[in-house]
Amino acid sequence: MNLSTKSISAVIVAIMLIIGAVGFWWGFEPDTFDVNDKARAVAQQNNERVVTGYTTATALISVVDTMLNKSGGYLSNDVMPPGVLMDNIPSWEFGVLEMSRDLALAMRQDLSRSQSQSLENPQLIKVQTSLSIDSQRWMLPSSEGEYEKALKELRIYRSELSRLSETNSQFYARADNLRDYLKQVEKRLGSLSQRLSASVGTESFNTELAGDAAARQSTPQSQRIITKTSWFQLDNNFYQARGASWALLHFLKAIEVDFEDVLRKKNATVSLQQIIRELEGTQDPVYSPVILNGDGFGFLANHSLVMANYVSRANAALIELTELLNQG
Repeated sequence: MNLSTKSISAVIVAIMLIIGAVGFWWGFEPDTFDVNDKARAVAQQNNERVVTGYTTATALISVVDTMLNKSGGYLSNDVMPPGVLMDNIPSWEFGVLEMSRDLALAMRQDLSRSQSQSLENPQLIKVQTSLSIDSQRWMLPSSEGEYEKALKELRIYRSELSRLSETNSQFYARADNLRDYLKQVEKRLGSLSQRLSASVGTESFNTELAGDAAARQSTPQSQRIITKTSWFQLDNNFYQARGASWALLHFLKAIEVDFEDVLRKKNATVSLQQIIRELEGTQDPVYSPVILNGDGFGFLANHSLVMANYVSRANAALIELTELLNQG
């Protein structure tokens, strides 16, 4: 091996080490933050009032902003290393994005409207549209560009909420609005829980038409359904659930503030706090360098099942909370 070949090899090794070190640094997930403190700090900085809905809007802004500006920035649409070689953080980002999309849609359709015939808020229309763009789009308009547009419109909406002169921008903290949003969250958590539980493979009876003798479906299915997550998707599902839980944790803490009177009237504050506690468990540090997939009571842990446990318990408490909100 001549000198030039050795030099090229050394450069390649150095580049690989640098890419690996940068990828390792970018692989850390953002910490949680206090949404109440964040809302008060932003209001003081902008000389605004913390009114109903201000904390929830701030939570959505902060969650999306953190996703875009964390260590390494937004990685889901990267086409160059190390971002293109990473999948855990992009999966985390997608979980955050899905929860953010759900809240943005709820704010557009329900939380900002007094009734079904009232006009939609123009800023929230743009927010929901921008957040709905493909998360992996890198050509113009890029995902980051559209998400930044959403943040700009959200900040306008939040600012208008705090102004006495702006009566068109509203946030209605009502039990029915909150219930409708939480019903959507139920479906999201239920799907995540099932995907996590399928890490070890499950066999279940087909109950999709149960409860209605006249019910029909387009394509017949077997009476026994076997589902098992691909080995290559285990870590992706885990980090997607972790990102979704991280985002929802902040949203529910903001809802605890903005819907304080509603929750107290329904005697449901403690139920919401229980959901928050379960979601906090999903953010415990992962000390293993890889997501393990142990079987049953085997020697190795199963990180997916541990995450599924937290998500399922949060979802069960969420179902109870929506029932409380549905009562008179």
